[in-house]
Amino acid sequence: MVGVGMLMVQVLLGGITRLTGSGLSITQWDVVTGVLPPLGHDQWMAEFHKYQLTPQYRLLNSDFTLKDFQFIFFWEWFHRLWARSIGVVFLIPFIIFLLQKRFRQDMVIPMVILFLLGALQGMVGWIMVASGLTGDAVYVNPVKLAMHFMFAMVLIGYAFWFGLMLLVPSTERCKDRGLARGALALLALIIVQLTFGSLMAGNKAATAAPTWPTINGEFWPSGIWNSALGAGNLAANKITIHFIHRGLAYIVLIAVCLFTWRAVRATRAAGAAASAKTARAAYLPLALTLTQVLLGIGAVLFSPGIQVGHWGLFDWVAETHQLVGMFLALSVLYVFYLVSRKS
Repeated sequence: MVGVGMLMVQVLLGGITRLTGSGLSITQWDVVTGVLPPLGHDQWMAEFHKYQLTPQYRLLNSDFTLKDFQFIFFWEWFHRLWARSIGVVFLIPFIIFLLQKRFRQDMVIPMVILFLLGALQGMVGWIMVASGLTGDAVYVNPVKLAMHFMFAMVLIGYAFWFGLMLLVPSTERCKDRGLARGALALLALIIVQLTFGSLMAGNKAATAAPTWPTINGEFWPSGIWNSALGAGNLAANKITIHFIHRGLAYIVLIAVCLFTWRAVRATRAAGAAASAKTARAAYLPLALTLTQVLLGIGAVLFSPGIQVGHWGLFDWVAETHQLVGMFLALSVLYVFYLVSRKS
């Protein structure tokens, strides 16, 4: 669970990196030598020169001073350093416990998978960064940003599930196929919503319609479909992404309300201790969804106040929105775990 917490912090650091425009400040991926930041003026100037060769500097940040570069460099460096720290925190105890034979046989393979998923996430992260270093790109590719975020959610979910297997006694779980199917469907819906949330972030689509409840004064906004883009509207049309993300938010809210009602009713009828735990856990997605909807509305309304290079109210709300989204997904996964006990 410490690992789950560290992974969630890593995602938040990724959000800060995106909001501060820092993601393309380091143009190479050096697993070992990249641990230390530049030491001394000459090393800083060498890194700054590499950044000056990127399209982001030439087309967007050509007025940057060394001090400006050092600011964005820090967040990308810290994001990568924290990723390395997660690997160390996992790998060293794993080796020690393995040598001490403290693992059950059925625990080793899931842990190896967990480590491989972490390594894969690092590779996807570099693919994302590389997408913003060529051509006339001034930011990373939004689709690859979404892939990076969703791979992170898979990694967090896998680690969380494994932690629940070790921490939650079987007596506190119950078997309810209806609730399990409902939780799984709800989780799938939330995954789609998180994907569109990351596409919102990657396309900086919040400012495309900074109004609520309408989208620029319309419930069915003009420009929602560009025939020239075709299916590409789902990944590149800001209004389309904005409309879908908002619509899915309302659908998720309704689905969570129905699921909570169904879960509390079913578990109260069952009356077992395990069912009571499930009933309490079922309120978590509802509370988090209500919070998430309010944060989403706030992010949209505060988006006109975005100032480049200045951390403001929108940035705080956007980061909190991302954090609550992760907790929401984990809360539904937790309920699913409680009601999916094997016979």
